Amino acid sequence: MAEIIKSTKALAVNPLKVSQTIGAALAFLGLNRSLPLMHGSQGCTAFGKVFFVRHFREPIPLQTTAMDQVSSIMGADENIVAALATLSGKSRPDVIGLVTTGLSETQGTDLHRSVKAFRAAHPEFDHVAVVPVNTPDYLGCLETGYALALEAIIETLVPERRNAGRRPRQVNVLASSMLTPGDIEDIKAWIEAFGLRPIVLPDIADALDGHLVEAEFSALTIGGTPKGEIGDMGESAATLVIGKSLDKAADKLAARTGVPDYRFTGLMGLDECDAFTQALAGISGKPVPGQIERQRAQLQDAMVDSHFMLGFARLAIAADPDLLVMLGNFALGMGAEVVAAVSPVRAESLSELDIGSITIGDLADLESQARLRQAQLVITNSHGVETARRLGLPLLRAGFPQYDQVGGYARTWVGYRGTRQALFDLANLLQAQHHDTEAYRSLYWQDSPRALEAAGAAPATGLVH
Repeated sequence: MAEIIKSTKALAVNPLKVSQTIGAALAFLGLNRSLPLMHGSQGCTAFGKVFFVRHFREPIPLQTTAMDQVSSIMGADENIVAALATLSGKSRPDVIGLVTTGLSETQGTDLHRSVKAFRAAHPEFDHVAVVPVNTPDYLGCLETGYALALEAIIETLVPERRNAGRRPRQVNVLASSMLTPGDIEDIKAWIEAFGLRPIVLPDIADALDGHLVEAEFSALTIGGTPKGEIGDMGESAATLVIGKSLDKAADKLAARTGVPDYRFTGLMGLDECDAFTQALAGISGKPVPGQIERQRAQLQDAMVDSHFMLGFARLAIAADPDLLVMLGNFALGMGAEVVAAVSPVRAESLSELDIGSITIGDLADLESQARLRQAQLVITNSHGVETARRLGLPLLRAGFPQYDQVGGYARTWVGYRGTRQALFDLANLLQAQHHDTEAYRSLYWQDSPRALEAAGAAPATGLVH
């Protein structure tokens, strides 16, 4: 069990965390015909949009209530009502995700009251679902904001009724913020291999996977989980929950629908992948498909091939709690050592990671610990590029954001194939750091005939002592 240590610095020197507001917006970007609406200044939304565009390299639909100096002091409830009415009439979304920022939270906004005022003033837009979420960006991180959004989506869009198992081939998937579009695409294929139909909430694999469409422009998300399917989640045979951060959302879904769930910390490594595969076999009543068996055998072979490089390798990892725990358990399972671990926020799941300590801090804390404990490789997002450069260590980019290389958002980490690729990448980065050992020189080398001859002196005769 890891000891959780809070950094005592008075400020963040090299920030690691991404705000709750961005995390909640990411969740809404995984819904079909959705539109995240940030209640704050125009700069708040512009800042978040820069993060998304640089990471996904796609146009990102985000809107703002455009709070100014006057509304920040006198109240901005009218901004919310006006923005909801304008967007509902002009863009005609199925879902509007209304999230707060640090500015509106400090001002003391009441989102739920504003939504009621909107409903009373504009009954013609009753078909538009509005999901309010309080996400102050001075608390938590991307992961916690994302989890809060999923809880609000379930409360708003999943009706309370007991029809669990009515669709025996349908399963729900609550997908953590640590999962990439590539991860979710692989998870869906994994589930479909057992003859099951997944409803993924949210499905960023369908909305943010980087595909070209015929439409030149869309003010709404293209792809993602449809609103109607979210309402049908109560009829599924089971719910698969990936990531400890979604435990509260899973509890709410189970309480509203009675659908049983299976919970997983992550899906990297042989044990976690086997547990997920066995769960699918139990739900479907079918044997494990041959293609899954082959992928498992390929992962086992990769473990054999790479264990010489990964055994006792010293890793430094900085990420949100779900991703940190998944990567940490994966590394430990391969015999590596996590000598430095940093998370932006405290979470219950962190104590389950079997390492010495985890620091709640920033990338400056990671850098100092990695240097002190002689790490050999760094794993974090693109904000860690300069950290790795100063340490003189290779960097494996993981998490959000990734903006200095193309395709990071599409990478698959989970499953047998994703784990296998991660093994190869880690082994190659570590192997590239190995240098040839310098030749051993005997203490008597300088008096040997060969050394004297090399120096231009007459060879010595007799024995060399």
